[in-house]
Amino acid sequence: MESNQNLRYVDTTPASRVSKKTLTKMIWRSCQLQAAFNYERMQSAGWLWAMLPGLQEIHTNKDDLATSMTHNMDFINTHPFAVTFVMGIVLSMEQLKTDCQTIRSVRISVAAPLGGIGDALFWYTLVPITAGLTANMAINGSFVGPVLYFIILFGCEMALRYGLMYWSYNLGMKAVSMMTEFAQEFTHAASVLGVFVVGALIANYGGGTRLGITIANGESPIVIQNYLDMILPCLLPLLLTLLMFFLIKKKGWTPVKCIGLILVIGIVGAVFGIWTGSYTPLVPVPWTVG
Repeated sequence: MESNQNLRYVDTTPASRVSKKTLTKMIWRSCQLQAAFNYERMQSAGWLWAMLPGLQEIHTNKDDLATSMTHNMDFINTHPFAVTFVMGIVLSMEQLKTDCQTIRSVRISVAAPLGGIGDALFWYTLVPITAGLTANMAINGSFVGPVLYFIILFGCEMALRYGLMYWSYNLGMKAVSMMTEFAQEFTHAASVLGVFVVGALIANYGGGTRLGITIANGESPIVIQNYLDMILPCLLPLLLTLLMFFLIKKKGWTPVKCIGLILVIGIVGAVFGIWTGSYTPLVPVPWTVG
């Protein structure tokens, strides 16, 4: 078999523009980008599956189609919501019958930074904000909460998929320079916004973590939690969050281990009445000192 480094197209005549029907089909196929995810080539199988309708329309020569499919099975890892941006650029290059090695270089150079931008925009910003708003509705007993969560996220995802596909396909190589020019500033801004949102969620949903320990002091018992609130409101949720950060960042813990630790802390604290709330301790421990 010929080396991937030496792949060449037989027919180098630029093809006609891909139809809107094919572009739409590729957009919906892109939703399955990670269906065959693996640690050798990451999203390559899902990428080829999404690109195939466009490649079949461009490469009427079967040998050229096989060549294109071969180099499009290379390693790729990017954000699944923004993958159509990369697809549009690559598709425009395939249409112009650009050299295979150039297409491969552009694909990986665009896909990699786009993963970081997508993470900052979605996982650290849009998802926490949407979850914070709709989870509160669900907690209050409204079924609209989870439905609205799905509508907002899926709506934003599909709008982005459609918009990026048509935009990058029309721009072609110009889209690469536009993305790389402001990538660092955009990622930083989105990350900062995400940190603020996560901090607000910690205070909002972690505020129920309160100590139930009091010290007898005549008619005015000393409530330890009141003194913690004087130091910093929601201090305990903050300390727990910092503990999780330390364990993951410094000790190499996995998120599953951290979740298990939080469960243990919560259950033990509830059983022995360390935390306040409507829960009645199973083991009556006199935490009131004095």
